[in-house]
Amino acid sequence: MATDEKNSKKETIRQKMLEQQSEARIVRRIVLIISILTVFLLVFIGGGGYLYIKSAIEPIDENSKVKKKVEIPIGSSVTGISERLQANGIIKNAKVFKYYVKLKNESGFMAGEYELSPSMDIPEIINRLKTGKVLQEAAFNLTIPEGKQLSEISAIMAKAINKSEEEVFNQLNDKTFIQNMMAKFPDLLTNDILNPHIMYPLEGYLYPATYPFYKLDPTVEEMVVTMLKQTQKVVAAYSVESQEKQLSIHQLLTMSSLIEEEATKLADRKKISSVFYNRIEQGMPLQTDPTVLYAQGKHKERVLYEDLEVDSPYNTYKYKDLPPGPIANAGKESIEAALQPDETNFLYFLATGEGDVLFSLTLDEHNRKKAEHITNKN
Repeated sequence: MATDEKNSKKETIRQKMLEQQSEARIVRRIVLIISILTVFLLVFIGGGGYLYIKSAIEPIDENSKVKKKVEIPIGSSVTGISERLQANGIIKNAKVFKYYVKLKNESGFMAGEYELSPSMDIPEIINRLKTGKVLQEAAFNLTIPEGKQLSEISAIMAKAINKSEEEVFNQLNDKTFIQNMMAKFPDLLTNDILNPHIMYPLEGYLYPATYPFYKLDPTVEEMVVTMLKQTQKVVAAYSVESQEKQLSIHQLLTMSSLIEEEATKLADRKKISSVFYNRIEQGMPLQTDPTVLYAQGKHKERVLYEDLEVDSPYNTYKYKDLPPGPIANAGKESIEAALQPDETNFLYFLATGEGDVLFSLTLDEHNRKKAEHITNKN
């Protein structure tokens, strides 16, 4: 009896093992089938995706004779350009165009009114936008140099559109005009520009560049909107760095303007920037001469001791930290210097008549250099 029970148990175990082996074979077959299907699916999707992208890059209709006028405004992003091209029937897919541009690391698209056709492929369209082959020549170009103040910019604008400097300057500072610009650019023009201590709200916000205009008589508002779009585009590129530096747009443009006004052709902007940050960290006034001249509304080569007594929040000899706002417009190099100062211990710098900038750790060292390069030269 015992023998029969043992045999029965062995048979039961054997049957279970056979069943487990059978189940294992079935599982392996299922896994194999799923794997094969997955591979086929990936190949299908990949092939389909490749064909889709290939098709999107090609012309909508290579035999088309249609010519369409497409305007690319100043400050347009790649997304904006791609959407505009798709809306005008020049490309098949805006997203494919955008990713193609990024993949190829294309940049330098130029604003203007272009004559484009559905017969053009994406590389050809990109080349056209980069070389600036526009349908219409600009009626005039407005060049705003770096380091210009609002009064100077308004004079440049006035000359371009045959208006008086006073008329343009007054409009740039009109309360209603300022509010309208703030409504158009809420992320750029914040309440910081309404600080009662600020002399001119748009000071430092009209980016230095050459702007093409396609009619002879644009309004002041059209010109300002064009410039503000460019400023917005430029500062947006540094938004992450600004946040890391804990600088608002207003503070960034203010610091950049100080660097711009102090820099000479040979100056190291990032070292100048480091001096300003080192002084702020140590609770020292910035003591930068251009702020004194700005407070007085003057332009002159040398600041006298009597000038330093002007009672203005812009006077960085009397008041610590940054002035209420920018004192001029700043270019890309100065903006980058404001965000990426060199790591130094310098607390002083001196611009020589030869265009060099000398940096010092102590006041004694600074005074020696000043006596050597400035006082003894006069």
